[in-house]
Amino acid sequence: MSMQGIGFGYRERAPYACDPNASRGRLVPESESPTRTVFQRDRDRIIHSTAFRRLKHKTQVFIAHEGDHYRTRLTHTIEVAQIARALARSMRLDEDLAEAIALVHDFGHTPFGHTGEDALNEKMREFGGFDHNAQSLRIVTNLERRYAEFDGLNLTWETLEGLVKHNGPLTDDAGKGLGHPVPAPILEYNAHHDLELARFASLEAQCAAIADDIAYNAHDIDDGLRSGLLSLDALEDVAITGDILRAVRQKYPALDDVRTSHEIVRRQITIMVEDVIRAAQANLEMLKPQTVGDIHGAGRTIVGFSAPLREEEKMLKAFLYKNLYFHASVVRVRKSADRIVRELFDAYLADEQCMPEGWRDGRKQADLAARARLVADFLAGMTDTYAVREHRRLFDDTPDLA
Repeated sequence: MSMQGIGFGYRERAPYACDPNASRGRLVPESESPTRTVFQRDRDRIIHSTAFRRLKHKTQVFIAHEGDHYRTRLTHTIEVAQIARALARSMRLDEDLAEAIALVHDFGHTPFGHTGEDALNEKMREFGGFDHNAQSLRIVTNLERRYAEFDGLNLTWETLEGLVKHNGPLTDDAGKGLGHPVPAPILEYNAHHDLELARFASLEAQCAAIADDIAYNAHDIDDGLRSGLLSLDALEDVAITGDILRAVRQKYPALDDVRTSHEIVRRQITIMVEDVIRAAQANLEMLKPQTVGDIHGAGRTIVGFSAPLREEEKMLKAFLYKNLYFHASVVRVRKSADRIVRELFDAYLADEQCMPEGWRDGRKQADLAARARLVADFLAGMTDTYAVREHRRLFDDTPDLA
């Protein structure tokens, strides 16, 4: 079969887009596919990974059993990928790279959302701490065991760089962490595969980062309204949602609350996406980049909200923290989830025989820090349901998350 004429679904990319034909390659060299670009292959490996499947039973805001229609890490990730592709398309970037970074960005999240991460970070404090972004890197470079010739997924440099730095550089030019120390797993990997931690990531990675903000700002409102913890009337006092709500009610005065909620969410996503596109176009016009290197060395984020919308988004986040994330019913469930994670960590660290055989083989002589990291790897990979099941297996009293 001739591969000539195979279509990859592209129009011409911008000169500052990442070009799969000019990729810096993979840590372990391997022959590439004649039918997929290297970034398409990265995306496919991510989707077929065990870590990706586990996202369907990991908490976003609401614990999975609270309802079938609430977002999980998986549905959130799919929404982020869709928005990231739309942004990348508008700027003539590599859509597949933007999608790959979006799909992998939450791999390192623990069960029970940020509550699980906070608990695990506290338990790992004397052993280098725990950071979900660093854990994502560990998963795709070490913990996934699928291929005969290497551990991890052996993703391209561009996908790994985007995963690690999608929220911006991690160090200054001297290698010092910006605001806080760089997580040890990132430094350890970077020592033998330089991801240029002091430079800005590609525009594709920046698209994935802002898509994450757009997605969770919208769907947390949707889930909050569905749960009854937020009300339409309360949204009137928030600049962006209040304006949308008034416009919807003016145009559809008899519209029921459910459809009104959906109308708010879809309009908010549209407003934010279009604002990012306009702001990015203005930034690109000022910078006039001609290469990917110009983006890496720009010294600033190119893809983000305009200044006015950035202020409105801060107000929206403050509203969600006060009225949703720290709502009494959510906090109560989080306390129970926190206890589950802490007690599991203590049990596994005290007796590695509590873990499945594959997680304890050959580890009996490891020092305490290595054993703690092993326990963190095991715990972080758990789904909510598996963590609860493990706690019930090991303890007589498991908190009720209902």
